[in-house]
Amino acid sequence: MTPLFRKKDKKTTILFATDMHGSEGVWRKFLNASSMLKANVAICGGDLTGKMIVPIIEKKDGKYAYYLMGKNHLIDSSRLEKAVKDVRGIGYYAYLTNEKEFEEMSKNRAKVDEVFSEVMNSTLKNWLDLIREKVPNETRVIVCPGNDDRFPVDDLIRDHPDVINAEGKVIDIDESHEMISTGWVNPSPWNTTREEDDEKLETRLEKYISQLKDTESAIFNFHAPPHQTKLDEAPLLDDDLNPVIQGGRVIMVPVGSKAVRKMIEKYQPFLGLHGHIHEASGSIKIGRTYCVNPGSEYAEGILRAFLIEFKGNKIIRLQRIEG
Repeated sequence: MTPLFRKKDKKTTILFATDMHGSEGVWRKFLNASSMLKANVAICGGDLTGKMIVPIIEKKDGKYAYYLMGKNHLIDSSRLEKAVKDVRGIGYYAYLTNEKEFEEMSKNRAKVDEVFSEVMNSTLKNWLDLIREKVPNETRVIVCPGNDDRFPVDDLIRDHPDVINAEGKVIDIDESHEMISTGWVNPSPWNTTREEDDEKLETRLEKYISQLKDTESAIFNFHAPPHQTKLDEAPLLDDDLNPVIQGGRVIMVPVGSKAVRKMIEKYQPFLGLHGHIHEASGSIKIGRTYCVNPGSEYAEGILRAFLIEFKGNKIIRLQRIEG
């Protein structure tokens, strides 16, 4: 005779990664790992898109010039494919152009923004198109745009048939667990797209959480890590945004969200998924809540993720993976 609680005791596997920042290699590894590890749900917690474009300029003599990692490069067409791959590998967008258009871009900031948006959107669509090729139908892929992702990204993700845009939406992870998500974070020195003070962020989080049926079994996928935990330590910056060094060591300070920590302490969800602070990978418990931050090494093409398996409200595997 099959026990009545059998469905609730079924194992659920989540692969959680975040902060890919335009690194196509990391995105491909994320999809491949989701398939290889047979994840029920693959979650990207934010900051999917890149930060800048690198123009690769075709010269009149048929060679190509570009500037990358502090160096000027001049190559012939036989090395063009590798150059594009190198640019994409560290999270930038390669943009093939000519001398006339590059001169226009140099003089017109609006033109640069226009080109960036076009390249960002087309690249992201190509990434999402890979899901059907790389991930089996049994695995759901969920993405929540992060603080560095521009707002047009929301519609692109929402309208794609192979991915779920999680921002502000309650998603059933399994029969027992709902997830609520946001890519909004507390203020940073970088003045990114989705930032607001902790008071406003708390109001947003309360509104989102109010949609849940059961907070104790819920998953909070909040891009900002909770304040004053090892998941939110970042270098202290001076007025010129350079790390402060004392005694030969970089001074680290907590920069996470007080609102996120307050919500976790108040509602004690089953699980907290966080990112945003690349240096602060790890896991920690706040009361009964397991919280994780995989960290990020997107510029090196390294995937950092957590593989999380659970039955009911019991975690049976919490493993940080890297590759």
